[in-house]
Amino acid sequence: MTTWNTAENILCIRLDTIGDVLMTTPAIRALKASHPNRRITLLTSSAGASTASLVPDIDEVIVYDAPWLKATAPRLNSRPEYEMAEHLRRLKFDGAIIFTVYSQNPLPSAFLCYLADIPLRLAHCHENPYQLLTDWVKDPEPEHCVRHEVRRQLDLVATIGCQIDDERMSLRVPEKALATVKDILQQLGISQQRPWVVIHPGATAASRRYPPEKFAVVARTLIQDMGIQVIFTGTEPERELVTGIQTATGVLSHSLVGCLNLNELAALLSLAPLLISNNTGPVHIAAAVGTPVVDLYALTNPQHTPWGVPNRVLFHDVPCKNCYKSICPEGHQNCLQLVTPESVVDAACELLNSPPATLATVKT
Repeated sequence: MTTWNTAENILCIRLDTIGDVLMTTPAIRALKASHPNRRITLLTSSAGASTASLVPDIDEVIVYDAPWLKATAPRLNSRPEYEMAEHLRRLKFDGAIIFTVYSQNPLPSAFLCYLADIPLRLAHCHENPYQLLTDWVKDPEPEHCVRHEVRRQLDLVATIGCQIDDERMSLRVPEKALATVKDILQQLGISQQRPWVVIHPGATAASRRYPPEKFAVVARTLIQDMGIQVIFTGTEPERELVTGIQTATGVLSHSLVGCLNLNELAALLSLAPLLISNNTGPVHIAAAVGTPVVDLYALTNPQHTPWGVPNRVLFHDVPCKNCYKSICPEGHQNCLQLVTPESVVDAACELLNSPPATLATVKT
């Protein structure tokens, strides 16, 4: 009979995006370290798979865009689910661990594993899963507590005896990507003798975006008054956003929007002294490579702050916090709108070890 102590072929399910996968890596490393012959396969979304190849403790990745995740396009029929269950059955996993945030229901994934005849199935769950989970951890969130997402997943695997002292997130930056980015920085004329920062002003959800005009004030102050070099990053759809911010800034900055693949973005952030960003994937990439972060943190949810690195989490407290909405239901977005550019500059200077007293008056 297979037990968690003897299980070697493990399926980890994390069907979310880049940051969620990274925040699960300490738990995955605990699973891997607890058995000398353990093999870890990650079942994740197309977006999550883009970063999984950089995680050294993951041996194989299976891409699956589940219909119970909001980002998945509508299905014509249920054939992909039957095909995935059969694919998982052929791989003969000894056990499956389903990682979710507390607002997600693990039972669709549990049922998939049940159909695949995976004998051990572990997850947090609010309701009684009966036979769908062999190991049910009654979910205490949010009624009794709210934990950081990293801690939540570490606590889950600890219930089957998997623990680890090093709780940092895992991400391995390829040497080729590092060399490419060092060449790019040289071409941009970024001086390593002067401080520089990366600013990432985009985010998928509108509710998590700091106002562009305030990003412009932050960048102008850092460049003009503090002598700090600024590089903007973003995906191709964010080009117009960044161009508008650069224009409003009115001083020289640099843009790598649409120029970097994920490996190169990770390399850039590993070299950067500081990241200033909305609460989105690059925050967790930066944390995974040990780079300090100023996180403009919309209060849509409380548990995804930077893990394990020096950071400043900036927000304005509002009664409507923890709304879990992609668009501000109140229409004011005050949790970010009321964060002043001065406070962002102060936080950046503090993390860069620049005395706050040197700050000049911000011109708006």
